[in-house]
Order: sequence, then C-alpha cells, then structure tokens
Amino acid sequence: MTRATTRDRGGNMTDPQAPQGELHSIPALLARNVARFGQRPAYREKEFGIWQSWTWAQAAEEIRALALGLLALGLKPGDYVAIIGRNRPAHYWGMIAAQMCGAIPVPLYQDAVAEEMAYVLGHCGARFVLCGDQEQVDKVLEVEETVTGIDQIIYTDKRGMRKYDHSRMNALSDVQSEGRAAAQRLAPELDARIAALDYDSTCVMLYTSGTTGKPKGVVLSNRNIIETSKNTAEFDHLTHREEIVAYLPMAWVGDFIFSVGQAIWSGFTVNCPEGAHTMMTDMREIGPTYFFAPPRVFEGQLTTVMIRMEDAGRFKRWLFNRFMNVARRVGPDLLDGKPVGFADRMSYGLGKLFVYGPLKNTLGFSRIRVGYTAGEAIGPEIFDFYRSLGINLKQLYGQTEASVFITQQPDGQVRSDTVGVPSPGVEVKIAENGEVFYRSPGTFVEYLNNPDSTASTKDPEGWVATGDAGFFEEATGHLRIIDRAKDVGKMADGSMFAPKYVENKLKFYANILEAVVLGNGRDYCTAMINIDLNAVGNWAERNNIAYASYQELAGHPQVYATIRDHVEAVNRSVAEDPMLAGCQIHRFLVLHKELDPDDGEMTRTRKVRRAVINEKFADLVDALYDGSGSIYTETEVTYEDGRKGQIKATLQIADVQVFGDAGQQKVAAE
Repeated sequence: MTRATTRDRGGNMTDPQAPQGELHSIPALLARNVARFGQRPAYREKEFGIWQSWTWAQAAEEIRALALGLLALGLKPGDYVAIIGRNRPAHYWGMIAAQMCGAIPVPLYQDAVAEEMAYVLGHCGARFVLCGDQEQVDKVLEVEETVTGIDQIIYTDKRGMRKYDHSRMNALSDVQSEGRAAAQRLAPELDARIAALDYDSTCVMLYTSGTTGKPKGVVLSNRNIIETSKNTAEFDHLTHREEIVAYLPMAWVGDFIFSVGQAIWSGFTVNCPEGAHTMMTDMREIGPTYFFAPPRVFEGQLTTVMIRMEDAGRFKRWLFNRFMNVARRVGPDLLDGKPVGFADRMSYGLGKLFVYGPLKNTLGFSRIRVGYTAGEAIGPEIFDFYRSLGINLKQLYGQTEASVFITQQPDGQVRSDTVGVPSPGVEVKIAENGEVFYRSPGTFVEYLNNPDSTASTKDPEGWVATGDAGFFEEATGHLRIIDRAKDVGKMADGSMFAPKYVENKLKFYANILEAVVLGNGRDYCTAMINIDLNAVGNWAERNNIAYASYQELAGHPQVYATIRDHVEAVNRSVAEDPMLAGCQIHRFLVLHKELDPDDGEMTRTRKVRRAVINEKFADLVDALYDGSGSIYTETEVTYEDGRKGQIKATLQIADVQVFGDAGQQKVAAE
C-alpha cells in the first residue's frame, strides 16, 4: 500500500466503538424520534392520487402492531424476513418490525424474475416473506417448487388475493390487527427482544448486484448503519426538516441508507410516490430538499429535457440554448460562492427567471439543498449540466460493503472528475497496483455463508478491497476513480484502456441509452450501442419516419449517421486526454435489442455484465474486429411473461473518424 488518508469534517466524530447513550439500534432511534418529533411527519405515501401522512408517533404505533403480529405468527430471533415490493411506508415498517423481533430484514428487487428471487430466498433461508401485491405473491409461490422453508407469506395490497389459500397467507393489515389484539400477552416478549438488540446486532442484509457472479448477502450491523448515517448526516448538515422521495429499489443499499438509516437518525420525512408513472408529478408536489439518484436517473431526465426542447418552437430553443451557455460558464462558480462578474450575474439572473427556474420546477428540483449521485460514474457533461442550473449535485463513492459511503464531496469542492475526500471516519489507501482500499465504522460484518469471499475482500485489519482503480490528487486530496480495476486494461500498444470513461461520454447524448466499449488487448477500440427509444422515436415522429419496432429504428441509416456524429464528437474529446487518447472508438454497431436485466446482460441496478455480453455477442465482437461491414445474428430474449424467444437481425458496422496520434496511426495502417 502506498498511501493512506482520512478526513473528519468539523471534528464531530465519536468513537465508533462507543454507542451514544441507548441509541444502539434502529428501534431505539424510532423511540427517540417519537419523543423528539412525535407530531412531525415521518412517512407519506401517494395512493389513488391522494397523499396520506403518518407522524413519527403514528408510524411507531403501526410498526409495533406489525411486530406484535409477527410474533403471533411465530417469528423467531435470527429468522430472515424477505421484503419484496415497491417503496411503501408499510414495507419500511416491515423492516423495522422485523428488527424489533430480533429477525433480519432482506429486501429483494421487485422486478427480479422468479429464478433470481429463488436464489436469494434459498440462500438466506427466509421463513417469512412480505410481498407488496399479487404479482410478488405469485412469484414466491412459483419459487416454492425449488425453495423450501417459507412458512408465512404476508401481502400489503389485498387486490386479487381473495381466492388464494390463506392457511399460511395473511394481509399485512390483518397481521397488525392480530398484533394489537395480542398486545397485552406479547408486549413483554417484544420489549425483551428490543432490549436485547445492541450495536453488533444485524440491522439488514442486502445482496450485491452480482455483476461478476452470484449475488452475495452483505451482513450490515446496527453499528455499520447508525455510525455511517450519523457521520454523513453531520457532513451535510441534515436535519429533521429534510424531505426525500423514496423511489429507488428497496434492495439497493443506497435506498436503505437514505430512506432508513439517515431518515431515522435525522428524523426527516420519507415520501413514497404512487409509482414510476407518477414520479415526476410527485417530485414536483413534494419538492425534496435532499435527493439521491444513480447516473441513469439524471441521464433519463436530461434526455426528456432534450426531447422537449427539440419539440419546442424556434424562439424557445434559442432562449434555452442562449441561457444554458451562460449557465455552463458561470453557474457552477455561483453555486460554489466564487466571484462572478456583474454582467454574468445579471445574465444568469434572467436565465433563472426564464429557463433554470421553470426547468428545475418541472424536474421537481426547486428546493434541493443537497443532491448526490453514485452507483457508477456519471458523465462530466451530465454532471455539469445540473450544477449549472444551480442544483447542488455532488458525487459520492461507495458500495454495499461500506454501508454506501467511502468518499463524498464537501460543499465548495465539487468537481465532475473526482469523487471527493474520505467520508468522516473512513480511511482510504491505494495499493501498489492502483486498487482502492478502505476501512470504516460502516464496513460490513461478513458475506452470509461465504467465509472465503469475506476473507478475500476484508483483511484481518478491516481493510476492504473495492475492486476499483484510482488515485489521490496531490494538490487537493480528492480521490479520482479511473474504472473498475478488472475493467481497466491495456491496448495492444500498452496504452491505458478505460471503457467506462468513454461510455459515460457517449451516454451524455440523448439518443444513446447504453454503450459497451471493447478494446482490452486489441489494436483499437470498438463499441456496441443501444439507442434510447424515447429520444430516437421522438426524432422519427418529427421527421415522419415510420418504424415498426426497436430493431427497425435502430438499423435506420439516419440513426446510424447521427450516432456516428456522436461517436466522433466523443473521440475528439477523448483525444484531448493524453492518458486515454488510445480509447477512441474506431468502429461501432447499434444493437438490435436493449440490454436487459431479464436477459442477464445487466444487473438489476443496470450495471453492464461485460463477461456475459462478450460471450453472448461473441459473433458481433468478432465482426467489429475482422473488418466486416455487416453481421447476421440470432439472439435469445426473455419476454415479460418469462417465455424465451429468438430475434434475428443483420447489423451494419460503421467506421468512425479518430483524432490526434490515433488518427495518424489509423491512416498509416490503412
């Protein structure tokens, strides 16, 4: 190891070995919030177009009733309780109720297919499953053909459930009613279990996304979640007055730390939207002050903005472009409190009135005080776009095993090319090979039933290998992440190959949804690209171009010409970085299908599984490098009902201009 560093903002750290008073569990923090914020809103949910609200006192009563009901059904300490469904207060209550009983909540991805669900349920041996609705119940019943040990199924939404066998199946509201009825008999047992919880009790188990193999069950303790939540809340001065929107998958550690950990530490309000189709409306109604999203969310919102501007009249487009040029030039400086000239301030003020303000309101970002993005690298152009609007968007670097936070960006030190300084209480060091290591109070306990992986990831001193390559800037002390260590490689000439760097630049363009750059050990880089059906479909409609399917639109000559322009623009940008100039793309094709988690090509958090793609599309990879102008291919796909099928296509392969030394080398080779 070559360097270690740790940062503490404000000197407010407590000894992670010493819990504060009796606040050593999530249920204990809930009780504190009832005493401190009892009549303030804790949870809101929109259902049938109407917002419902629960105060901390009301939420605590609902959670206790559910915990008593779970005891009545026979939930034992150490049992695993799987939770499958969309973001709803009742599902967060289920997590806390399970902890009260000494059990361990295990949230699952609600869009997981039965096979993925079967692995997790079988691996942890879940006895209880809390399902959101009939669809999730059906998936659980299906996996019971191969998974044994599920004793009780609880469902939140009663619609469609009347004719099911209810011998071991209950509505969540009925479980709560049973708990209230048995309160006098079971209260002493529940109180004893709550009192038995300590800092080292398991708080939650979350499964990794499984980018390179089967997901691993990450065991996180109360110490991990509470210390991390406390330290990071102090870092950004979070208070009980914050409003957040809980919409990310509940199985993702990002949602857990923001919607459970920090929410219950700070006492702020968690708002659950009605569904994905109402998300934008719900965001505008709530006006969150604290917001977290992976890059794909910001990419999607930017795509929507660009589509709308394409449909706007000439004057509106001129106005937008005119003031966005001002925003890009001075917006970030104004946000960071740096000096800006009077004329620029006036121009930016007019832009705020006519463009930035209305746009932020449309996106639901009018009140955001702190925003974060993480999960994977965000394109610098996308990141700078939001900051130029006056949105305090920052980057953090983390992973499930760290309870999210490894580094984060302090206010006034925000840049698109770094991920900030170590979070409070976190130590970070760089190995000789460039891999990033960390240790902190948030470091996970173990991988469930996987001591070998635990030992290979976390050493006896608590240092965890991230699998990412990076370095600290000498001048600023900020960490820069290059790429996944396993993905960073060398071109045939020895120059660096960092595919994510180029992919993020490509995804800045509204027409490009996903990109996979190839080139490790090769003479040059190539790319496979997914078009964004919304953006390109909108363009086709405006230009009276008919198409019958994604495949037909993806293969249209004008689409190829547009994508070529984007790729060449990215090449021109990449050529300006001497270290990565060799990563310019020489040839590309537009895929005939979207990369899909159901087909195993991406994880549920939409991270590309490169090994799967290299194997599944081996014929396309070969064609990109053997000089072919086109390639016929057949690909297996999974339909929404789980059936398998084949799609056939002949894909065109396009050459692209490269710049600088790479361009000269290409000409010489030809």
